[in-house]
Amino acid sequence: MKLVDIEDIRAARELLDGVIRRTPVDASRVLEKRCEVDVHLKCENLQRTGSFKIRGAYVRIFRLSGSERARGVVAASAGNHAQGVALAARLLGAAATVFMPIRAPLPKLAATRAYGAQVHLVGTVLGESLLAAREFAEDTGAVFIHPFDHPDVIAGQGTLGLELLEQLPDVGTVLVPVGGGGLVSGVAAAVKGLAPEVRVIGVQAEQAAAWPASLAAGGPVRLPTTQTMADGIAVAQPGPVTYAHVAELVDDVVTVSEESLSRALLLCLERAKLVVEPAGVAAVAAALDRPGEFSARCARCSPAAMSTHCC
Repeated sequence: MKLVDIEDIRAARELLDGVIRRTPVDASRVLEKRCEVDVHLKCENLQRTGSFKIRGAYVRIFRLSGSERARGVVAASAGNHAQGVALAARLLGAAATVFMPIRAPLPKLAATRAYGAQVHLVGTVLGESLLAAREFAEDTGAVFIHPFDHPDVIAGQGTLGLELLEQLPDVGTVLVPVGGGGLVSGVAAAVKGLAPEVRVIGVQAEQAAAWPASLAAGGPVRLPTTQTMADGIAVAQPGPVTYAHVAELVDDVVTVSEESLSRALLLCLERAKLVVEPAGVAAVAAALDRPGEFSARCARCSPAAMSTHCC
């Protein structure tokens, strides 16, 4: 399998010029004291739709043929990918249908509809919504836009890695929250393509941690259940495309507890004045839990968080 490379990511950035925001990088003094190195937060919570997902969704839909776009697109998501697909489809003139779990957060549901997508609430977990979305694609001819397991999606998410290296040229370690692996795959492809000495570490909620078992097994492993407040990274099984990238490019994947996620959520709100969802603070939680691990080999410890928050 050909991995996404730096040229793919640069091409994706050209497509996204004028579409996405170049989100800021903010220093975190409280984390610097804990890690004893410079720590920065990439604030992708300030991105359009509130998360990095617009990056990959736009690139994927842009690269559809005219006939494919005319058939419309369909996606399944608990909220962030839904909003990214809905806005990207509207910008590119494609009809969007999104399947969401019945317990999807109401603000994300409302935003997805406001961006112009037709929303169907199906299933109590995301897996059931994904199945419904795939069936809809087969029945109608709409193009299924996978939330993470596609090279165009990975290339789009990788543009965040390019920005980060430009904003923090001396970065030593990049921490990235991980669900299905689209973001960490793209960030790792960008970082390793330009600065291979920089470490890229994925962070999962320990109650939805499919990656450690998958990497140990040599291929994607499905978890029987996922029970975490970090619903944005509660993915039961990696995909083959993201697995290939993570296995080759990511230095390590660590896990954090629900208690650590709670502490990181509170820290972002009280000290950084950032409204961040649980999935996005996973990297902050890892920095709090393991400060020595990230300061030993790096000039800077740079948490990158997904979703509506610090990335």
